[in-house]
Amino acid sequence: MTRSAPVTLVLASGSAGRLELLRHAGIEPQVVVSGVDETCDERLETAAMVAILADRKASAVASLHPSALVLGCDSLLDFEGQPLGKPATPDQAAAGWRKIAGREGTLCTGHCLIDGPTGRRVRDVAATLVRFGTPTEAELAAYVATGEPCSLAGGFSIDGRGAPFVEGIDGDPGTVIGLSLPLLRQMLAELGIAITDLWADTE
Repeated sequence: MTRSAPVTLVLASGSAGRLELLRHAGIEPQVVVSGVDETCDERLETAAMVAILADRKASAVASLHPSALVLGCDSLLDFEGQPLGKPATPDQAAAGWRKIAGREGTLCTGHCLIDGPTGRRVRDVAATLVRFGTPTEAELAAYVATGEPCSLAGGFSIDGRGAPFVEGIDGDPGTVIGLSLPLLRQMLAELGIAITDLWADTE
């Protein structure tokens, strides 16, 4: 059973990557940045942390837009059991890359959907294995100088200047960018919403 009325999605994130993923999939969300505290209990596993943070972001925005369908997401790189978020400084970004170079990590993205009209909430986590290349010191210095890694979980991208330094992934690439569209489709279905209901009017 799906809804007959139009559905508008509110994205509780300022992430350009998440917004582009939705737009390329035919969805034009409203964007409302949550501004919540993103600290979390460091004793938790990475998947549990992103689930909590995604819920926190969605909840904050849903409280301001009670009649909306709100999506919150959060991403962290799980590397040898340790969660790696956005590097705080260029030095941290370079040090993080020297640690992960030539190795593997799992990018975890938590998703939380809150359906304001019904009060229902769906949460899930997507995970994709990432195999990192080994940039030279000159390449690494140039990449860090762009500022890109300090805006990304784990300090890397697969859709930006860091893409040449990632040798491959096993899983959904959207998860690494910050939002799994296949998982979103499944979560919407649990709420009785077809993802096609979110497609922007093309007329």
